[in-house]
Amino acid sequence: MLRIVLAPDSFKGSLSAPRVCAAIARGLARVWCDVIVTARPMADGGEGTLDAVLAATGNVSQRSTFAVSGAGGAPIVAAYGLIVQPEGVTAIIEVAQIVGITDEAGMTAAVGNRSTLGVGELLKMLLDDGVRRFIVGLGGSSTNDAGAGMLTALGVALLDAQGAFIAPTPVGLAGLARVDASAVDARILRSDIKIMTDVNNPLCGKDGATAIFGPQKGVGVGDLRRFDTALAHFAQLAEASLKPQVLQHAADAPGAGAAGGLGFGLRLLGGTFVGGADMVAQAIGLDAALTGADWAITGEGRSDRQTLLRKAPLVVAERAHAHGVTVTLLSGSVDAAALPALNEHFAGCFALADGPMTLAEGLSRAEELLADRSEQVARVWDAARGAKPSVASTSTRPA
Repeated sequence: MLRIVLAPDSFKGSLSAPRVCAAIARGLARVWCDVIVTARPMADGGEGTLDAVLAATGNVSQRSTFAVSGAGGAPIVAAYGLIVQPEGVTAIIEVAQIVGITDEAGMTAAVGNRSTLGVGELLKMLLDDGVRRFIVGLGGSSTNDAGAGMLTALGVALLDAQGAFIAPTPVGLAGLARVDASAVDARILRSDIKIMTDVNNPLCGKDGATAIFGPQKGVGVGDLRRFDTALAHFAQLAEASLKPQVLQHAADAPGAGAAGGLGFGLRLLGGTFVGGADMVAQAIGLDAALTGADWAITGEGRSDRQTLLRKAPLVVAERAHAHGVTVTLLSGSVDAAALPALNEHFAGCFALADGPMTLAEGLSRAEELLADRSEQVARVWDAARGAKPSVASTSTRPA
């Protein structure tokens, strides 16, 4: 009897990871009537991280919500998780729940006016509730403020040359003259903060948050250098103000540029970076699921060279290979230029489109396309291993 592990990430803006698993399973069922499918929805710190971790931790965790400021300042109800462990309560925060790039309300504000204030508000509430252990997933953010908003919610003051408070946004930071961290919440400096990210970018420069991720959040070409300069100036003043409570040179740390520089802000508070996908894989018991499996299928919304920067599909592939399991990539789209590199890790890389279609059509048909493509990939896999097609399946569509 075949044992197949499904461990995809979410298809951003379309399907959650559990729904991706369900669609793939439907396609496989058209080929095999007796296959054992084990679903292990993945995430790497972005969308779906909270649900993946909570599902894995079961009875010792709970999902809660809290009203905070969204990226544009409007109130938003953000979900977070609490895990009760012998060493204490750990809070799981998914930044995409607060300042996510898929939040239409937050995205209506110009990127220069967005901030991570709500992240700091949630942290402060949890500190008030006695939490001192945090896991923060950084993927999928719409902000580019280097964590300035978060820091202001925790007591850090951002001042202009006249001593007036400025907005903790990319536009506001252009007028920054002084950072006063004398009133920073000391409880956060004594907390254990794990920062989940799948990128290694520094805060500033040609590989920094603004240059690499700014355009997809709405930063115009004319603002790239201006915002990057403002973030670099803020980082210099913030590090000097918090010295010696925190490690210096946080802006240069790999991962500081994650989530528009929120990685820098959390590192400044003493946080440590961990691989998001690796941490989720451990939490959901991916290795145990792969033990003795015949095949694994992973995927994401779009696969390209960034996939190889330890995003969820690559981590699944590495762990599958360690268990001697063949792994196939099934994503919404696959960058043809990246295929030579992707093929080194996956036994086949497949995209969903079955003909010319708009992005909107692809998103609306994602579940249907996933099931169809999964069926066809399974038939090729079956033929390659010399198996006869299942007599229970005579149609490409479910009854």
